[in-house]
Amino acid sequence: MEDVHPRLAGEGLSRADARLWVKRAIDAVGASLGLLLSAPLLALAAVAIRLDSPGPVFFVQTRCGQDGRMFRMWKLRSMSVDAESRRDALAHRNDLRGPVFKMRDDPRVTRVGRWLRRSSIDEIPQFWNVLRGEMSLVGPRPPLPREVLLYGPREWRRLDVKPGLTCIWQVSGRNDIDFDEWVAMDLHYIENWSLFTDLALLLRTLRAVLSGTGAS
Repeated sequence: MEDVHPRLAGEGLSRADARLWVKRAIDAVGASLGLLLSAPLLALAAVAIRLDSPGPVFFVQTRCGQDGRMFRMWKLRSMSVDAESRRDALAHRNDLRGPVFKMRDDPRVTRVGRWLRRSSIDEIPQFWNVLRGEMSLVGPRPPLPREVLLYGPREWRRLDVKPGLTCIWQVSGRNDIDFDEWVAMDLHYIENWSLFTDLALLLRTLRAVLSGTGAS
């Protein structure tokens, strides 16, 4: 999708840093390998999802990417099919302050979904978004359009770069971190970005996934 979030239209930045071409090459290679190597696991997960609860295997949701460009983000479905319509009724149980919704023991999560989230397997289809250039392997997590509507100038800066499959927040406790600290982590990443930082975060993510640390 090429639509730009109305709050961010015209706010794009020009970027000519040659390192970004290297980052894009790493993204393309990494996402291709990720999809290839995870294909058998995705097939098993798809069967488990269909046996566990009615509904599609994949969950597709509109998110905001770099400079507010909206795109369709792919995940393995880990919730009941009516999860979106039940969100407002659960708003009072939000564990985080700010324009984001995170909840422990979410009743919308299916039995298989709990395993998918704990192992981060539900995120694997986002390799496709990375391959398409809508996301990067490393970067701030892509917000929902309704969340961006509530952003102030500080939060908007999260959209200066491509959203990522993983980020500092992803490997630092997730639900144990409030939104302001989450934003601070993203801004620190953006302001101090390097290829070495991306490599370090990818290694930390692999360790977190294998140990289940910070999964929700």
